Amino acid sequence: MPELPEVESVAISLRPVVVHRKIRAVEVFHPIATLPQRPTHVSKLLTNRHITSVQRKGKYLFVLLDNKAAIEIHFRFDGQLIRFANAKDLAARANKESEKSGVHVDVALELDQGVIAFADGRHLGRVHAWESLEACSPYNALGIDALSPEFTARTFTQLLSKSRRPLKEFLLDQSRIAGIGNIYSCEALWHARLSPFRLANSLKPNQSRGLHKAIVSVLRRALECCLNPPPNFSDTGWWFQGIEDILRVYQREGEPCRRDGHPIQRTTRGNRSTYFCAHCQK
Repeated sequence: MPELPEVESVAISLRPVVVHRKIRAVEVFHPIATLPQRPTHVSKLLTNRHITSVQRKGKYLFVLLDNKAAIEIHFRFDGQLIRFANAKDLAARANKESEKSGVHVDVALELDQGVIAFADGRHLGRVHAWESLEACSPYNALGIDALSPEFTARTFTQLLSKSRRPLKEFLLDQSRIAGIGNIYSCEALWHARLSPFRLANSLKPNQSRGLHKAIVSVLRRALECCLNPPPNFSDTGWWFQGIEDILRVYQREGEPCRRDGHPIQRTTRGNRSTYFCAHCQK
């Protein structure tokens, strides 16, 4: 599932492709991708507008337009962006399930130079249009971004002190800190030597600072992996590579902990798997 590093790499790679381009037309192939908004609402707000910037907050991508409208994209588990040469290329390849060259597409933005499409075969991801970023309810519901300058050790310590939730649950709460998902919460807690089941407000100041440092370090290292190589929107088979090389606990159940050799354990709570070393994470 794309978390902050993956979405940030998409934002970085998308900017030179779409900024200053005009959206000539919007085609919604699968209306489920825009729910609860109607395809006509999305098309009306976006058509004939110029893209001014690409931003990210948490796991969301935001494309801003010259009429202050905002496109909100949430990739969920498998969502991705695909680039087509032009509208003719889109028409020839989009949703041709019976053909070898067919490409699943949910929503397509025809630009004055190429086409950018959103695709999610499981139909979990969403594309929404808002009159402005300020009017975007998902944006407003997000907490402080984990790679923003505002995410300081002091601010993080204050947030922790106000919560009695287990650390893992606290880190996954996007209304507190935006961008950390299941993968990088497990990794950051391992690097900080903290149990995912410790209560957030039980941390001492030095432990809070250590966890803050681990979060930022893990996210930045993952971003480097996501940009090497960078997202290739023209390759429908492309996906993020190299992340597994930096993982120390996530999906490594039974493997020896690199710190002390004890086996990595896995437990499931709330339909989420948590990986940790019970011996070195206290």
